[in-house]
Amino acid sequence: MTTSLDGTRVISTGSKEIDKKMGGGIPVGSLVLLEGQSDAGKSVLCQHFSHGTLSSSMSSVYYTTENTVKSLVSQMSSLNLDVTDYFLCDRMRIYPLDIASSEDSDSGTAFRVLTDHLDSLPSRFNLAVIDSLTGLVAKSDDHAIIDFFASCKRLCDGGRTVLAVVHSYAFDDRMLIRIRSLCDAHLVMKMEQVGERLVKILEVAKVRNADQSTGNIVSFDVEPGMGMKIIPIAKAKA
Repeated sequence: MTTSLDGTRVISTGSKEIDKKMGGGIPVGSLVLLEGQSDAGKSVLCQHFSHGTLSSSMSSVYYTTENTVKSLVSQMSSLNLDVTDYFLCDRMRIYPLDIASSEDSDSGTAFRVLTDHLDSLPSRFNLAVIDSLTGLVAKSDDHAIIDFFASCKRLCDGGRTVLAVVHSYAFDDRMLIRIRSLCDAHLVMKMEQVGERLVKILEVAKVRNADQSTGNIVSFDVEPGMGMKIIPIAKAKA
């Protein structure tokens, strides 16, 4: 089990360098907003969090709008994040989300179904990843969105960590401020031109109760067989 310097249980990425940028990791029981551009590495970071949780003797559930069970397990394996054994022994559950099937529903129905499912999970599933909410947010009104995040916050108060992923364009500035105030952690991912290279950037905008100050920025690349690999800024500029 992974703990921070003060003994708090944390959700780890499995990378000490990345965890350090987040003040030691995400405290268990946090509501986390992960936003970012397309292809900025959001799913890869989620997969690292999920694997880090499993490696710390905790359990994880993964809701995905972009993968099947087989493709997600295969994708994680290609990043040296093999979860096959965890999946087979029911320490990791994977639920594909079909956003298209709920197009005719009212704006809050799909969110309520998802919240009810999260609430029905055994307490041993410490981390719930939702990758991603963009499709649901796009066809929901502000009230339904706020209600969903407030419901997730109540689940987190009971000890579950929820990691909600959205594309940066999903929220306008006003809504983002409201959602961010509900969340315990806010991570932002983007692509930036650094020197002659296009690199992925993770900005730790907020982690409540972190061991260290946040606001840290880390650049990385995604390499087959390795997953996320930190790139020192000086090297990226070279």
